[in-house]
Amino acid sequence: MAKALVVLSGGQDSTTCLFWARTKFDEVHAITFDYGQRHRAEVEAAKRIARMAKVASHEVVKVPDILLGTSPLVNSAQSVEEYADAQSLPGGIEKTFVPMRNTLFLTIAANRAVVLGCSDIITGVGQEDFGGYPDCREAFLFMLQKTFQESLRGVAEVNLVAPLLYLIKKETVELACELGVECLDALAYTHTCYKGEYPPCGHCHACLLRQKGFDEAGIADPLIVRSGPVPIVGGHCVR
Repeated sequence: MAKALVVLSGGQDSTTCLFWARTKFDEVHAITFDYGQRHRAEVEAAKRIARMAKVASHEVVKVPDILLGTSPLVNSAQSVEEYADAQSLPGGIEKTFVPMRNTLFLTIAANRAVVLGCSDIITGVGQEDFGGYPDCREAFLFMLQKTFQESLRGVAEVNLVAPLLYLIKKETVELACELGVECLDALAYTHTCYKGEYPPCGHCHACLLRQKGFDEAGIADPLIVRSGPVPIVGGHCVR
């Protein structure tokens, strides 16, 4: 029996990966990390989505006060940047980057994968869009995979799988549509906004990138539909 462990943040990408995994594996487990992030609604979203997907198990691992940084996601003294539109998003390392976060989370996930008998860890990272996150790139995953191989040599083989690695947001939306109505229903309960708001603020990096993907795919965002009518300016939903 092929088993997989999905790192489920409660956001758009990890939710899409969860439903993708259901089409590829006989048994799917999920793991979520509560690391004291500002947008705590993400954890509650992950719990709900795991139930909707009927996963074999879902563990919420609490790792509070471990990850420090200047990112507004873990440092309440920092404010979340707002932008006029997706074209205004900056290049370089994104201010919301939390150093070593994915390294820590995927390492813990590897431990759980061995215990659960999962051959694959599914992560929703993608390197093709805006925002500089060094731990969301092919080179990082390749090196971490090598580390896992050496760390678990003679014990187990755990593969890192990133279905969205080379996809832009438009393509991840199209994939979600291909995965069917259950995936789209779950996307209505995902949490993306860096401000932790619902309805989403519509102006942070995450909101704008998500909006761009749905706009380019020509599909209404189920989350926005669920949150009710919004003003339309220049063909875009705004809050």
